[in-house]
Order: sequence, then C-alpha cells, then structure tokens
Amino acid sequence: MHVTSEQHLDDGVVERGFTLGEIPGILWTPEAASPSAPVPLILLGHPPLGLHRMYPRLVGRARDAAADGFAAATIELPGSGDRPRWAAVEQARADLRRAVEAGEPVGDEIVDALVLPLVGKAVPEWQAALDALLALPEIGGPVGYSGGVISIGTRLAAVEPRISAAVLFAGSFVPRAVFEEARRVTVPLHVLLQWDDEGNDRQAALDLFDAFGSEEKTLQANMGGHTGVPQFAGEAAARFFTRHLS
Repeated sequence: MHVTSEQHLDDGVVERGFTLGEIPGILWTPEAASPSAPVPLILLGHPPLGLHRMYPRLVGRARDAAADGFAAATIELPGSGDRPRWAAVEQARADLRRAVEAGEPVGDEIVDALVLPLVGKAVPEWQAALDALLALPEIGGPVGYSGGVISIGTRLAAVEPRISAAVLFAGSFVPRAVFEEARRVTVPLHVLLQWDDEGNDRQAALDLFDAFGSEEKTLQANMGGHTGVPQFAGEAAARFFTRHLS
C-alpha cells in the first residue's frame, strides 16, 4: 500500500490517497486515531461510476463515520475511473442500455454478464485492501461494509470473516447466483431500499433480503428515487454501525 497524498480536512479528518498495485483508493481517519487508540473500519462501497465522480458522496459518508469514531476507506472498482477499460463489462453495459431504451426486459444473461465478472474481480481486491488497511497501526477493527453494488457486498459478507456487520444499498441488478450466496451471509445486516428506484427491480431487492441468512437483518424502505435517501435513513445506518462496531 503506497500513500500518494495526505490532507487534513476541516472537521478533524485525515484523508490519504493510496494505491494498492494498480488500484487507487482513499482512506479517511479521525485525527484522534493512533496506535494507542486504534479505531474500527468501515469499507465504503459505491457504484462503478469512478471515484472522482463519487467523491462528494463518499467523503460525506466518511466524515459521518469519522464523527462516530470510525475510519473509512474505499477503492476504485475494476474497469472504472482511471483503471483500464474492461471490454466484456463495457459490452454488457451497452446491451443493458439497448434493452432499457427499447423498453425490453433486462434478462438474466445481461445481468449475469454485467454483474458477476465485476463481483468476481472486485471482492478479492477488497480483501487485499482490507489486508493492507488492517496492517496500519491506527486501525484495529472490527470491520463493517457499507454501500453498493449490493452483489459485491453480499459476496464479501459471505466469504470474508473479518466483516462483522454490513449496510447494503439495494438498487442494482442482482444475478440469480447471488441469491444462493445470500443464504451464507450471517452477519448483522441493515438494508436500505428506495421504493421508487427508477429502472431497478424492487421485488428482486425484497427477495434478496428474504434470502439473507442473518438472524439480525433490518430492511428500511423509503419512498423516493435512487438518490433520494432521506437523512434519517443514513442516521439509522450510523446507529447500526455504532451498535456493532464500537
């Protein structure tokens, strides 16, 4: 893990850019974090739109996490941002756009081609980032995962024993294979669903929630579109992490 930049934000948060091989990432820590007072960590998931485009939302979530005493970190997803284009996924995105523009249903073949390769590559990268982040003396765990793509969060929660709790954002396409993986997820879950999320399958999100094997799982559904998550929903997610990571 190579630190490429460091700055102190105006609310007591230290922001460090880093690279892990070819993968860019960002780490935010409270200024009070130190080897003598290590803090828990929240991994911030996001859609494959690029870190530069997602930065305003990510830094807002990281500031909130730091105010609660947590470090937060994110990495660029494969094929996004400044990382090399990924021909297979680009083709799947084009097929998705054509289906949506034609008013046709988005079939399993398109969903699988769009999501499963991304999950297969992104999850090991998240695990490698977690190795590097937990090696820092100011980060002590436990670890939470927060955000989308929900299929990435589902597999990571299923296969990574260091994830203690997860907040998952519904609203992305879910391959059928991920429903089976969801049954292996046993950590506490808090799932956010926007009821009127344009272009996404509400019933699939409900079915995925039902499939999760966790004994403690909460679904918070709110009216509104994809970007209309109310502030109180974010506050509820923060309280969830305070319960399980503090």
